[in-house]
Amino acid sequence: MNKNIETVTVMALFGVGSRDEKGRMEGMAHFLEHMFFKGTARRSAIDISKELDRVGASSNAFTGKEYTGFWAKAEKKDLPLILDILSDMLLHPKFDPKEMKNEKGAIIEEINMYEDAPMRDIPAVFDNMLYAGQSLGHDPLGNKENVLSFTRRNLMDFYGKHYSADNLIVTVSGNFNDKKIKGDIEKGFAAFRPTEKKVKQEKNYDRQTAPEVFIKYKKTDQTNLSLGFRAFATDHEDQYVMDVLNTILGGNSSSRLYERIREKAGLAYYIYSYDECFRDVGYLTVQSGVGNDKCERAIGMIMEDIRRLKEEKAAPEELIHAKSHIKGRMAISLESSSSLASFVTSQEILTGKILTPQEKFVKINAVTAEDIQRVARDIFTEERLNLALIGPFKDKKRFQKLLSL
Repeated sequence: MNKNIETVTVMALFGVGSRDEKGRMEGMAHFLEHMFFKGTARRSAIDISKELDRVGASSNAFTGKEYTGFWAKAEKKDLPLILDILSDMLLHPKFDPKEMKNEKGAIIEEINMYEDAPMRDIPAVFDNMLYAGQSLGHDPLGNKENVLSFTRRNLMDFYGKHYSADNLIVTVSGNFNDKKIKGDIEKGFAAFRPTEKKVKQEKNYDRQTAPEVFIKYKKTDQTNLSLGFRAFATDHEDQYVMDVLNTILGGNSSSRLYERIREKAGLAYYIYSYDECFRDVGYLTVQSGVGNDKCERAIGMIMEDIRRLKEEKAAPEELIHAKSHIKGRMAISLESSSSLASFVTSQEILTGKILTPQEKFVKINAVTAEDIQRVARDIFTEERLNLALIGPFKDKKRFQKLLSL
């Protein structure tokens, strides 16, 4: 609760994502995300839009690998309205066959958009490389064949299995009456019931013994690449060490990779690193787009900076700057009621425990240069190393020889 702002956000997060889909159902969670906005028993799709627009509210949804979220944000006086709309959408969706047909077309174009933009597509290509044949390997968007084959019965079956009270977290953040909000939430979402038998989530594994290369052939003027290492799951004890390490390596515009490869060498317009953590596995990767004739040079320079993190301790000022960056970005983002709702709800759905920003700051502050070097030596190894590329190449061997640590 924050009485110093004039807005309030309601967020509903379900513990279901693309890792819960199998076979012909891949893409179903994302398809359902779209369909929840397409009308209820008492509101049409245009009614939902008009009611939200009338009060200047914002709303959206997102589908990830491990959860699907829906949120609405408005002035504090409109909390009852957005709570009612959101609960109505999620509890009483019509799944109208006509709307389904239209939405299939929209999602096909969304898939086309990503496939035509290698910068957007390379994360999915990298994930599929790491977890091929596993539930984390497929794209939340699904594929065109699956999307076109979905029936209303498919939607109803998937909805019944996964969208239940025991798989739902509802969060309200911002300016609200804390004495009555719990009752309002319970009233709004009371019709959700626990499932009779909770669906068991398939576990994913890291299976690798040597560096691997995957190339998605595409005639382009620029090669988009993701060079990364298998790392940690969500609640790993070294998660905060990896966050600081990532920031030093490529987490901002004063990071080592950005300064060296973009600013000094001029090899790329964009280059950054990020870490992705799931319940059972995770990775840290560097993503960039470089000219086709500069690709091997850029990969070589990335590998040099990775080796340096293993061989040398981070300088004291570099460590201070990385920690300050992480804490500052977190503090700025949490000024928004919608970001705060996501911060709290995602922790609860993934780990069952919520750390405050201050508790996270303590863990970040505790990271030492020795910790960073230790974790770098742990994860930056050849048996964890993977390189995915989208570009006009077919010979993997020319890149395989660059992957030496």
